[in-house]
Amino acid sequence: MTEEIKPVRRIVTVDDDSGQSVAIHDGPAPDVRTDPARPGYAATRIWVTDGTPARIAGTSDTLGAPHTLEPPPGGSVCRIVTFPPDDSFRGKVGAREVQAFFEAMGSPQASTYSPNAPHPYMQKTRTLDFCLVLEGEIMLVLDTEEVRLQRGDTVVQRGTNHAWSNRSGRPCVVAFSSHDGRE
Repeated sequence: MTEEIKPVRRIVTVDDDSGQSVAIHDGPAPDVRTDPARPGYAATRIWVTDGTPARIAGTSDTLGAPHTLEPPPGGSVCRIVTFPPDDSFRGKVGAREVQAFFEAMGSPQASTYSPNAPHPYMQKTRTLDFCLVLEGEIMLVLDTEEVRLQRGDTVVQRGTNHAWSNRSGRPCVVAFSSHDGRE
């Protein structure tokens, strides 16, 4: 049985017209993507920037930007992802389900699916990702090895082929800050 996915609270602040800091959004983040092939999976997009340095003035939200795994050119994207235990879907997904997921995430080219890959959701993006395990534990699956991560562990993922494999019996929550990269 899959646990209910906990909404991610998102608070957005700005300086008002008098220069005082205020919260203009405080509530569940509105952009949540799920994967029908992985009950319990949720990717919650928090914020998107379209360049560096990022614009910090104004009150407009950024979630109207096209939804993709990768940030816009020169930009960044922040998301919180809940990974269900692999036991809930392993052996039940194949190329069609994986491709549908990456298409729904706006990044079909990111999938490196192969029936012989170490994990069905292997992917590669041209990004620099800062990853922080918030809850639970998870395996970072690479081409040549696997790294076990627990709450509080961090990963600097530099455009490598990888997947996230939750082999525990509980959901794992990871925060991602992804930045457009170059070779």
